[in-house]
Amino acid sequence: MKFNIGSFLTLLTVAVFFGCKEKANETIEVSAKTEAIIAKKAAKDSLINNPPKGMVWIPGGAFLQGAVPQDQIAMDHEKPQHPVSVDGFFMDITEVTNAKFAEFVNATGYVTIAEREIDWEEMKKQLPEGTPKPHDSILQPGSLMFKKTKASVPNLYDFSQWWRWSIGTNWKHPSGPDSSINGKDNHPVVHVCYEDAQAYCAWAGRRLPTEAEWEFAARGNQENTTYFWGDDRSVLSKQANSWEGEFPVNNTLEDGFERTAPVKSYPSNNFGLYDMAGNVWEMTSDWYNLNYYHELAAANTTAVNPQGADKAYNPNNPYIQEKVIKGGSFLCSDSYCASYRISSRMGTSLDSSAEHVGFRTVATVDMLGK
Repeated sequence: MKFNIGSFLTLLTVAVFFGCKEKANETIEVSAKTEAIIAKKAAKDSLINNPPKGMVWIPGGAFLQGAVPQDQIAMDHEKPQHPVSVDGFFMDITEVTNAKFAEFVNATGYVTIAEREIDWEEMKKQLPEGTPKPHDSILQPGSLMFKKTKASVPNLYDFSQWWRWSIGTNWKHPSGPDSSINGKDNHPVVHVCYEDAQAYCAWAGRRLPTEAEWEFAARGNQENTTYFWGDDRSVLSKQANSWEGEFPVNNTLEDGFERTAPVKSYPSNNFGLYDMAGNVWEMTSDWYNLNYYHELAAANTTAVNPQGADKAYNPNNPYIQEKVIKGGSFLCSDSYCASYRISSRMGTSLDSSAEHVGFRTVATVDMLGK
């Protein structure tokens, strides 16, 4: 077969043309992907530098979760310390206030659990089998209210000595059925339970923090300190709304408040978050499980964005499904729980509300970008 130089050059030109075209297409695709990555990073940076109103960016990082070595009153369920890392997220600067919760209720018509008729069939599932049904006059919508005792309490494990069921008490009537939230727009909303907080989050496009996120945020770059401000207990009344005096008999009001305080009444931590100690306990999304910290520590590795235990476990309340709450409240005192410590934690049932429990929300960049 006779070699044709013209045909060869034509084929070579065609091959080079299509080869260059493929490379050009690949370059365009790579360039488009690079531009998308750059655009996504720019959008993220813009959000971080301009967070939603009332929120602040928490940069994320690694820390040791749980009680610090120098904390002599830490409880067993706060131990052992274990390494954790969390990604960055946005967090409410304050607890959700009465004003914000009212905005949600006005927009949705939502009715909190404390305002609903009580379903005995559901309630008895959380009680020992055979528990008799209370009289209908008692089985009415309401919430838990704190009451002082008239004398010293030798057994501080008997919570019934300072808690009472108050019919007609709810977020709109926080101090009893005849009270109101007039003049308390900037107080944290209370008498809300986990379901109520979740409903608010769905409306606001937010979620509750994990326990790890909450504790990292509360620490505010303070490494291994007992409190968010350091280790100096003597400045507590200037840093948080808690109980001074003998609990639950006498509150000296050294911090200025008997019950809840308006948000931002005390200094923020160095992330710019207020009330990460005292005022009201704050809900997280984690199940309260007494074995969880031991399981994390036994893994002997850093837990990355831990979501909490798979299920609740508290032998002291075997019939109740509990979530972790953090931060302590206006009822925390040295003589009782001292839960204004960063590592403090407690469990609360899903449908339980009280005048010392509230919440704040968080959001990720991806959530806000939708």
